[in-house]
Amino acid sequence: MKLYESKLAPNARRVRIFLAEKGMSVPMVDMDLARLDQKTAAFSVLNPFQTVPVLELDDGEIISESAAICRYFEELRPEPPLFGIGALERARVEMWHRRLELQLFFPITQAYRHTHPAAKVLEPQQIPDWAELNRGRALRAMTHVDEALRERPFIAGDGFSIADILGLVALDFIRPARITIPENLVNLRRWRETLAARPSALA
Repeated sequence: MKLYESKLAPNARRVRIFLAEKGMSVPMVDMDLARLDQKTAAFSVLNPFQTVPVLELDDGEIISESAAICRYFEELRPEPPLFGIGALERARVEMWHRRLELQLFFPITQAYRHTHPAAKVLEPQQIPDWAELNRGRALRAMTHVDEALRERPFIAGDGFSIADILGLVALDFIRPARITIPENLVNLRRWRETLAARPSALA
């Protein structure tokens, strides 16, 4: 198998961190997004949506979307469990993963894509007002996440999960999106520092 990814793509980083937490190694094909490798005819056959990451299995089967790829590796190597243990914990992980993806990560990426000069290759028609709207949404989401972290170390409970991986990737992407974590969100800052200290954060 091989993983098509890019060091510049936050979604690809989600999978790299997941693999590092699992202690797994997969051959990787680095895609140059600035050169628009993802828009070539050859890659479009693998993923018509022209995004990374994409996992190509040995039999030619294609899996795209970060969470789906991570789910595949979770099934191959259940330990350590990163999607939760038991019905309730798995539901909590899924809930927070979805919340962070829609309410935090997506607004951050939109703020980046619609303002950063380097993103014009991905978003030729940038809309600054849309970026500003999403900055506000991201900041509001941060306050809710901060409150949720008041009495627990990780976003879905006591254990590290795929939801925390997404949280780290989202918060690390705020700099190019020109968003700053408010000083008063001490729980959010503590969480981000804890996640960044894990060896897998360097993946």
